[in-house]
Amino acid sequence: MMAKSCRPILILVADDDADDRLLLEEAFEENRLANERRFVTNGAELMDYLHGRGQWAGPAAAPRPGIILLDLNMPGMDGREALAEIKAEPRFRQIPIVVLTSSKAEEDIFRTYDLGVNSYITKPVTFESLVEVVRMLGKYWFEIVELPGSSCIDADGE
Repeated sequence: MMAKSCRPILILVADDDADDRLLLEEAFEENRLANERRFVTNGAELMDYLHGRGQWAGPAAAPRPGIILLDLNMPGMDGREALAEIKAEPRFRQIPIVVLTSSKAEEDIFRTYDLGVNSYITKPVTFESLVEVVRMLGKYWFEIVELPGSSCIDADGE
C-alpha cells in the first residue's frame, strides 16, 4: 500500500469578532493543524473572497477553500445571507460549511440546515472547550470524511 501525499485543505473563517478570530487561530495552533487559514470579517467579504473580487482578486490571493467556518451574527451581510448565496451558486455549493456561532436559537439551527449547512456548532465559552471543538473538527473534516477537491495522490502518482 502506497503512502498518500495530501495538500492540507484551506480553512476559510468568516467572523467579525477579532477576539474570536484570535482565539480560533490559537486553538488551531494548539491542535497543530497544518491547514492554511484565511479570515474574513463579514458575509460581503466572504462573497468577495469566493468570487475573487477586490483585495481577493486572483487565485493566489483567494485559493478555493476546502471548508468554511461561518459565524451567523455579523454586520452588513450576515452569515445566514452568505450561506444562502453560497448554497445557491453551483460552483460553491459543494464547499462544506460549518456554522460556528454564539446563537443557540432553534430558528437559526433549523434555517441554516434548510439552507444546506453541513454542521452547526455553538461557540464554546472556554478556550479549553474551543481547543477540543477544533480538535474534533480537524479529526472529522480532515481525517475521516472525503471532501470534494482534496488533492490526495498515492506516492506512485495515482
